[in-house]
Amino acid sequence: MKRIARFTMALAMACLPVATMAQGSGEAAPIGGATEAPKGSQVIPLYGKATPGSPSDEISTRFMGREAVLRNITYPTLTVVKPDPAKANGAAVIVAPGGGFMILSMQNEGWRVAQALADKGVTAFVLKYRLNPTPEDEGEFRAGVMRLFAPGGKAAERPEIRNPAATQDALAALQVVRSRASEWNVDPRRVGMIGFSAGAMATLEAVLGASKDMDPGTRAPDFFGYIYGPMKTVAVPTEAPPMFAALAMDDPLFGGGDFSIATAWQQAKRPVELHVYQKGGHGFGLGKPNTTTTLMIDEFLAWMDMQGLLSRKEAK
Repeated sequence: MKRIARFTMALAMACLPVATMAQGSGEAAPIGGATEAPKGSQVIPLYGKATPGSPSDEISTRFMGREAVLRNITYPTLTVVKPDPAKANGAAVIVAPGGGFMILSMQNEGWRVAQALADKGVTAFVLKYRLNPTPEDEGEFRAGVMRLFAPGGKAAERPEIRNPAATQDALAALQVVRSRASEWNVDPRRVGMIGFSAGAMATLEAVLGASKDMDPGTRAPDFFGYIYGPMKTVAVPTEAPPMFAALAMDDPLFGGGDFSIATAWQQAKRPVELHVYQKGGHGFGLGKPNTTTTLMIDEFLAWMDMQGLLSRKEAK
């Protein structure tokens, strides 16, 4: 259990952007309003009146001098970020931020990604999924993290981590978007996902765990982006959706040249595209300055276009 906790926090820390350092002591501190959704967006309780938890459980924190993140999320939501109607093309992408299932990097891997997609005519939906709990007290939260990073820890031992609630929320998000597609003028046959780190894990679990039938409420995403997720091989479903994968070679968690998941997709004769950047580390979001990771979102959109997903069509 200690190794799992250590790996989880390593993931959480790696998901935080390093390019936007803040002034101060570097200690954890609550940040009011720092992770609010873009103006004009629409926030939807993921399960309607049956949504579990409470919004008051959330804690907004700036940890180790980096930009604000959310933790202790028990009340999952979906936030709609709409494109300019003149640009809207009917495609939809659910965005799943990362953070080791202990935090959510809502700015770096949520709002900015959604806005970049909306700018190109894609209707974006930011998924705020449920997380594993952390101490409410900021001091206890920070102290616990410091203990995990104490000298002598075997951070190289990286067992698989999972969060079934996050997977459940990802599948529920797909159902919500498809069932209300006409409301947002999106095509229910062009609903994809893009996940980052732990969000990539939840996205992949949604792909692997979705029903094989064609029920719009239970089938897998129609396509997905897998951004700096684990590269180990998986059993690829017969009708697996097209996958776009991106990773930096110097990623301290999943880099190193093993791209087995992309090979598995190819061997299953399913569409797959892999982008491997020389530098960028883990958690680069829309890109680490002075590296080619800044091209990632444009490459993802170009890949979508190659699949015929950005062609303007009437939603059905």
